[in-house]
Amino acid sequence: MNEGKNQFWTAPNQLTLARLFFIPFINICVFERRFYTALILIILAGLSDGLDGLVARLLHQQTRLGEYLDPIADKFLLSSLFLVMSFRQMIPWRYTVLVFSRDLSILVISAVLFAFGLRDFRPGIFGKINTACQIAAVFFALLVKVNSSEWIWMAEKVLLYGVFAFTLSSALQYVFLTGQRLRKLQTK
Repeated sequence: MNEGKNQFWTAPNQLTLARLFFIPFINICVFERRFYTALILIILAGLSDGLDGLVARLLHQQTRLGEYLDPIADKFLLSSLFLVMSFRQMIPWRYTVLVFSRDLSILVISAVLFAFGLRDFRPGIFGKINTACQIAAVFFALLVKVNSSEWIWMAEKVLLYGVFAFTLSSALQYVFLTGQRLRKLQTK
């Protein structure tokens, strides 16, 4: 238990918790159409995301808690933003449904596999690209509300297509990688 407390108080995990703290405020700003403030908060959340990994490596404070907490914070942020932005008709519902379907499927499969002893849930390259596309799509969907330049609108559309493509490809890659990991687990 003391080890868990020590992991909780590391600087990288505190940065991740700060990112979790930003989530309701970002969503409230989007819902209330305070897009400039939402953009600032998203940039701060993004900086904390990059900084927590850097600090963890520099200070040698990588923890098991951080391995789980960081992607959870990312998922909460992105999933809630997709939901709120779809309610506000900033992102078409088809993208939100696809993102939620993939994430819920992965969550359920991971829980079942965890119960059977599989603990390796690292994302593949398509999952990482998918997350980057989601972050960029949300950012540009907000930015277009602050600055409606054509290039920003086009970037948003291209990124949403990227979200669609990489959500599907990352789901397929996840199934493939999970199958490989299960086979390795069975041969031990």
